[in-house]
Amino acid sequence: MYKRSTVVALVFVLAITYTVGCAKKPSPAKKPAVPKIPDKISRGAGKEPVLSVYEIQTHSVKEMKLEDYVAGVVAGEMENNWPVEALAAQAILARTYVLEFITDKGGSKYGDADISTDFEEAQAWNPKNINDRIKKAVEMTRGEVVTYKGNYIKAWFHSHAGGITATAKEGLNFKEAEPPYIKVTKSPDTDAGPAGKKTWSASFSKDEISSVIRDKLGMEAGPIDSVSVAKRGPSGRATQLKIGNATVSAPELRIALGSMDMRSTLLTSFKLEGDRVLMSGKGFGHGVGLSQWGANVMAKQKKKPQDIIRHYFKDIDIVKLWK
Repeated sequence: MYKRSTVVALVFVLAITYTVGCAKKPSPAKKPAVPKIPDKISRGAGKEPVLSVYEIQTHSVKEMKLEDYVAGVVAGEMENNWPVEALAAQAILARTYVLEFITDKGGSKYGDADISTDFEEAQAWNPKNINDRIKKAVEMTRGEVVTYKGNYIKAWFHSHAGGITATAKEGLNFKEAEPPYIKVTKSPDTDAGPAGKKTWSASFSKDEISSVIRDKLGMEAGPIDSVSVAKRGPSGRATQLKIGNATVSAPELRIALGSMDMRSTLLTSFKLEGDRVLMSGKGFGHGVGLSQWGANVMAKQKKKPQDIIRHYFKDIDIVKLWK
């Protein structure tokens, strides 16, 4: 016969075993919602769409498979000798961009085209630069797009973050609600890239600044006897600049002066010197979303394209729409 202590121990073990056996099994991870491919370009579920593209270089509309368009964009937006993983991250964003563009806008401003190769409307495009690296980057991410709660994200990217990315409102003066997937995050591009992308300096005459503020921003600066950063955003970028009597949007002034001259709003110096307005800053571009030079560094660190994108965008899904 069993001793009383042995019986108690046996009952306890059986009770634990029963409890564990009856414990609720964890439910499988919920699959992310798949966004709809716009009807006008769809060729059926799971099939690659076909685009009508206005080619600004030839002033003609051409039909092309979406992946062929994406390859031309990657070749226009990144150096074709960069690591394949960086090119692949760009490919995922380029694919997302065109689908969000058509979903949101319905099509290009050029006639009946779905999108154009005009970089001022959409993305840069340079099919002459397509090489084996770009072909591999596009193929390895074929059909992959970035979504947030089942919708295509605004797939923003820029050249160099200067070490930290921006919110949409501070970097782009975005007028709608701040997208929940955009975040301020450290970018490993601080020491990467050519000198003109890591840091920059620019000099403008007072007359030039006054004319731009008047003619392009519709304001009067009056006598420019002082300049200062009036407000900064979460990443430290200037959002408002006080120039003479005018308080102007820093992102809007950057575009008005020329984004190749005022290269970013991550200003480290903003001052008057005689008849000149002097600026210095870090990075190149609006600073929102993916930093291309940051992607370059992460790719060299053996990060996957999807991991690079998740570093720059918050709470997103990457889904495959066609094989």
